[in-house]
Amino acid sequence: MTGCLAQTSLANTAHASACNTCKHIRPKGRINTMKINTSYVIAGALLFVGAIWFIVNSSGGEDAPVGTTLAETQQDNATAIPTVQIRTLIAQEHPDVLELYGQTRANREVSVKAETAGAVVALGVSEGKRVARGDILCRQDVDARQAVVNQAKANLRSVESDLNAARVLADKGYQSQTRVIQFEAQLDGARATLEQAEIEADNVNIRAPFAGIWTRRDAQIGDYLSPGQSCGHLVDLSPLKLDVQLTQQQLGNIARDDAAEIILATGQTVQGKVTYVDAIADPGTRTFRTEIILPNEDGRLRAGVTGTVRLEAGRVDAHQLPSRVLTLNDEGDIGVRYVDNEDRVRFASVRTVDETPEGIWVTGLPERVRLIVEGQDFVDIGMIVDPNEGYGTNLQAQPLTGIASSSAQTQ
Repeated sequence: MTGCLAQTSLANTAHASACNTCKHIRPKGRINTMKINTSYVIAGALLFVGAIWFIVNSSGGEDAPVGTTLAETQQDNATAIPTVQIRTLIAQEHPDVLELYGQTRANREVSVKAETAGAVVALGVSEGKRVARGDILCRQDVDARQAVVNQAKANLRSVESDLNAARVLADKGYQSQTRVIQFEAQLDGARATLEQAEIEADNVNIRAPFAGIWTRRDAQIGDYLSPGQSCGHLVDLSPLKLDVQLTQQQLGNIARDDAAEIILATGQTVQGKVTYVDAIADPGTRTFRTEIILPNEDGRLRAGVTGTVRLEAGRVDAHQLPSRVLTLNDEGDIGVRYVDNEDRVRFASVRTVDETPEGIWVTGLPERVRLIVEGQDFVDIGMIVDPNEGYGTNLQAQPLTGIASSSAQTQ
């Protein structure tokens, strides 16, 4: 029966009558023929899919070199040497400037007080006026003080007359010399009494103890002042004083008579001089109060104004560079990036010793350094770079103005 099925598949309907045993199953033969045709279709489909799979894999193999080229291109891009702008700097001797802050104060100030009791009857000057030493600021009522002075004067004249008469009598032998000595003692006492009365009478005139500015009036006409009560406030602003605090590290570099430049908040710049450095540190801050004198003969400067003090603390080898190149490393140190002899990026921490309109002066760099002035934010420490010295060695080739510090992190 299997042979008949095979013959039926090969000869189809032409050989169906050749096998009698297969005649009675011809309808089943048609069904198997359909199944066999379907198997061939499936086999052909599988063969087609296999061919497609082979073609696709063959295409992927041919494209492999292209994938490798892309990887190499990416690697080349990652290892490309960046270009930076540099400037060659050479260290120069420059003052090591300490920048401190303080506030001006009066050379001296005092509350002018009454020395005797009495009502205020007159005011000498108005507030804000300059006065000379001895000018009357307030005047009290004289009361009976003038009478006391007149009485002392009369007593003095009487004693002088008695003394003269005693001397004449003593010369003629009618009076002993002891009597003359007694009258001389009385004369000295009368003179002292008169001087005391005159001083008391003059105490009603409250005078300026020194030249200065009458800044505040505490008494008005009609006020009764007892001894010790204030008439007003007098300040001396010539010269002015300014106090700054020196740390223990700065103390050894500053001495008396050192010059100082003071830039006041009002915009005024004054040259001063150190006149005093405290011998004992403040217990709370461990700093030393340092006093600076500012000349103020014309009275233009005022007390209570804040100021920046620049003190020269010796001279050091420093570099002048643009402040915009300052950056930070991972530890938070302020410094700059530069290029060594192998064109490798390095980082150096720096200390600012002076600031000028042309740039800042710093220490901490090699004597001769190739400073990165452009592109420092796009390179890391240890990276090989292509340095382009577009500015040369002259610092003035490009203005060093502006303050701009970078916060980029380095490795």
